[in-house]
Amino acid sequence: MATRLKKGDEPARRAAVLRAARWCFLHFGYAKTSLEDIARRADLSRTLLYRMFRDKDDLFVAVFEDWLAAHHPAAEEVAAGKGKGSKRRRLLEVCELLLLEPWAEMAGAPMAAEFHAVCARLDPGVEQRHRDVFRRSVRTILQEDDEATQLFLLALAGLQIDRPSPPVLRRRVELLIEKFVGRRG
Repeated sequence: MATRLKKGDEPARRAAVLRAARWCFLHFGYAKTSLEDIARRADLSRTLLYRMFRDKDDLFVAVFEDWLAAHHPAAEEVAAGKGKGSKRRRLLEVCELLLLEPWAEMAGAPMAAEFHAVCARLDPGVEQRHRDVFRRSVRTILQEDDEATQLFLLALAGLQIDRPSPPVLRRRVELLIEKFVGRRG
């Protein structure tokens, strides 16, 4: 039986649905996840789920956007925080927010590999906005031209190619940052 929430609890309900949907998509994959699976995991009716989202595509894009976009304001604030820590610390914190935290949540999920590809197909703009925030944040911290920023981001993408564990990826990111800004940077 679905839990009854009060009228003012819509944000909490939406957050619960997005968490449940993210788990389902990461564990069952887009094709095998049904709205019934998500409704059951979120402890609400499928009818209510349809009132919140048009269809599975709409819900998938909302999950992706919420998951990544939720970190954008904090990353931009860290990047702009001149005088509030070294370049190295700020760059690591931006990478933590925009890459390492989502990576850790995806690690070990059976269908994680398809997650970005499905979103890019359904709404390429969501991932592009995420990349733009990442690029602007890195450029602000490095205070370098677009070419150096692009090189950092390409190197960062290369560190992920073999799908390392979260601790291994974190160590790789730390080494990359050290190469770009030095130990004291």
